[in-house]
Amino acid sequence: MKKKKDFAYQPEEDVHRITLYNTVYAEHQHRSDKERLYLHFDFACFYAQVEQLRKRMYGLPLIIGGWRKTDGTVKGIVATSSYEARAFGIKTGMSAFEAYQLCPFVCMLQVDYAAYTAISKQVHHIMKKFSHKIERYSMDEYFMDLTFMKDKPEQEIRDFAVRLQQEIFDKTRLYGALGIARSKTYAKLCSSLDKPRGISLLMDDEAEKAYIHPLPLSEVWGVGGRRFEHLRAEGFETIGDVVEHGSIDTFKRIFGANFGSMLYVTITGKDKARVLEENDNYEPKWGVSYGHTFSEGCCDLERIKGEFAIAIEQVCYRMRGYGIRANSFSGMFGFNDPNKAGVGFRFVTDGYTNVDQHVFEACMNKVLPALTVACNHGVEIRNLMIGTKEIDKTQQMNLFYVDEADALDRLQAMDVINNKYGKRSVVKAHTLHRVTGKTHFLERNTED
Repeated sequence: MKKKKDFAYQPEEDVHRITLYNTVYAEHQHRSDKERLYLHFDFACFYAQVEQLRKRMYGLPLIIGGWRKTDGTVKGIVATSSYEARAFGIKTGMSAFEAYQLCPFVCMLQVDYAAYTAISKQVHHIMKKFSHKIERYSMDEYFMDLTFMKDKPEQEIRDFAVRLQQEIFDKTRLYGALGIARSKTYAKLCSSLDKPRGISLLMDDEAEKAYIHPLPLSEVWGVGGRRFEHLRAEGFETIGDVVEHGSIDTFKRIFGANFGSMLYVTITGKDKARVLEENDNYEPKWGVSYGHTFSEGCCDLERIKGEFAIAIEQVCYRMRGYGIRANSFSGMFGFNDPNKAGVGFRFVTDGYTNVDQHVFEACMNKVLPALTVACNHGVEIRNLMIGTKEIDKTQQMNLFYVDEADALDRLQAMDVINNKYGKRSVVKAHTLHRVTGKTHFLERNTED
């Protein structure tokens, strides 16, 4: 049974949320066909920019996500990099060791979510002075409803954008690119046209045809690698291909009636998306997930189990924060050997739940045999991921767990304490078994 919360959960704290959605869902659309105007602001390599500012590292090649052990061994994954580092070929997602090989004098720092969140909120406050409808889409991206300027001359709109961009820089000393277009999708694409600090406007069909239509479909919300291959098989490579030769019926055939329609509207720039203000109640459509890469491989079974417990603790906390439960979960764990394929898994609980122990027991029943085999053979595990597959938002009584109410009371008491005094102020014993090394981002910022 979903319990009433009498305190504020923080389900998005320390979560690097790339997007709230894969594309523009129907419930995020305006009901009217009124013409609208959208602005999208996107910081350039935000984490790296912040650290260059804080630590006076301007001009130095910098990656966020890597570090050196006391013996000099380079560890970690590149979360982002400065433009100076990118000039050496360093890219997001590569290992810090690869980055080091490309640039042996690259500087390495770890993510500091608290600092980035504070600046993100400051920018949100600045943007509120320019429009009453602002969406903090992620830590370093923002949407603004600019419909009130839709009928203004283009130069006046450009001057507005210049003032906004300049005020953000004056107050934060950070810069970003800005795009203005007639759909939310195209505004996001537009801000990428002239990075790191340009201003781009797409006010008519000709501008969209010249600058947006040539872009590959993989640039659009919701078009991942697999969907891109499906579209290529149909002869669609670019946004312009879909605009000129595509049809909503084709997309329905490929991707289903609902998602196909939605994706076609997104690609063709016809979405009427709302700018989701901070006071809009966001509830995840598909649920929540948690992924984590250890600082180095591990084959200590008890420590691996502890990391799974931490992952499930995070997932269940966020579910309680959103007022949802799940009974179907999926995940994977990967190995230290990059040539060895990871192991995927799926498990179900007896009923819908957001109680850590119920999820942990069901998870271990599924994955423990495979984990045991790997650890007994000395095969080091390097990462894991777990997330919900099917969620429930109702308040139906749970018939499968007779202790659900008592368990939730205990967990909510822990949540209150952890929210007030900091995450993991009170923890469950089995989450104390962790992979050795500074495996969690904030810990890597501290001295050995």
